[in-house]
Amino acid sequence: MQEDFHYYATYCAAYLAGYDHAECMDICYSAQFVDLCSATLLSKIKAPAAAATTQLQLEMMDTRTDVIGLQNITRIWSSFHFLPKDLKASHNRRPKVYMNKYRLICGPNGELVKRTAELAKGKSLQAAGIAMHVIADTWAHAYFAGTPSLVINNTTDDFYEIISGDEGETERKIHFRHSTSTPDDPGNSIYSNSLFQRNENTIMNLGHGRAGHLPDYSFIKYRYMPAWNDYRIIVKDNPSDYWNAFCQLIYAMKYLRYDIGEFSTGTYSYDIAAPYETRIKTILGKRQIKASDDWKAFGEELSGEKIEDFDINRYQDEYMSTSAENRHDTFLGKFTDAAIAHKSMVCHEIYSSGNKLTGFEKIVHSVNDNRNGLFKKKHG
Repeated sequence: MQEDFHYYATYCAAYLAGYDHAECMDICYSAQFVDLCSATLLSKIKAPAAAATTQLQLEMMDTRTDVIGLQNITRIWSSFHFLPKDLKASHNRRPKVYMNKYRLICGPNGELVKRTAELAKGKSLQAAGIAMHVIADTWAHAYFAGTPSLVINNTTDDFYEIISGDEGETERKIHFRHSTSTPDDPGNSIYSNSLFQRNENTIMNLGHGRAGHLPDYSFIKYRYMPAWNDYRIIVKDNPSDYWNAFCQLIYAMKYLRYDIGEFSTGTYSYDIAAPYETRIKTILGKRQIKASDDWKAFGEELSGEKIEDFDINRYQDEYMSTSAENRHDTFLGKFTDAAIAHKSMVCHEIYSSGNKLTGFEKIVHSVNDNRNGLFKKKHG
């Protein structure tokens, strides 16, 4: 997903869940910041490197692909962008080295989605935003794994866009190029993707690189053949998936507010979104690279407030000018604490399942676990 959903659509979902404007801004800022909190940025502001939630292209070009380097890559991408759906998944006649990667395939409504929501409950708004990013990406990034792998993440070139019209659905061949500087062209179904390489552990085979940005566009429905499925056809219906993601974010944030006692996977706040269903589905289905303007207009109509554009520098001065012992109480201090806690939880679960791809991990609890929770239990 992109800024249009992680920032603006998350704002809308938070407002429908019951948060006020200021709280929505903190949540959606944190959700978007997950895509930008790199080791380079953390080094600049002198924050813990362990809080990195993404890797820049230049960072990845310099990243080793030995065991330690691969573990670091997997820790970040599996924790925040490709949350594994089933760490105990089975596949006939596959060796353990294959199964370790197969079990990292992302998908919605896995046990780790529930754990993600539970970890964020009673914590900071930054923790809520991180959780919303992670949950949303389980829908967009389904069928890909957050670890470099040719045998899992590779695809054939047989991508077809399924386009709905007055006479039903038609298919159009998708053409890929390898120019990251050239914008995608939805009008002609021309998109960029990563270059095929036979190396199992190349960065080119991380996540959905072989499918380009198709998973990040809400409007597209397409079919393709992934390696992990023995190159059999998979149909990915993004408009439907993004609608479910939006309604699940509302549900998850109502859970974080203690409006719901227990988080259940496969549950969505369709009732709350229903009055706006046509508007939301129109935004999701519109053929455009970024839907930020449409989501922003919708959010401002909902709240009657101005949604400020995302500014990566907004909280950096506050963090750097605060003494080390008090940084945990700054916006970015709360974000980095929550990021470290979430990453440790996911990697601990992966390691505990017998999978060593993220290395050993012990549970790290956020410094702000107790003092930054905004809502208390209503009962008990």
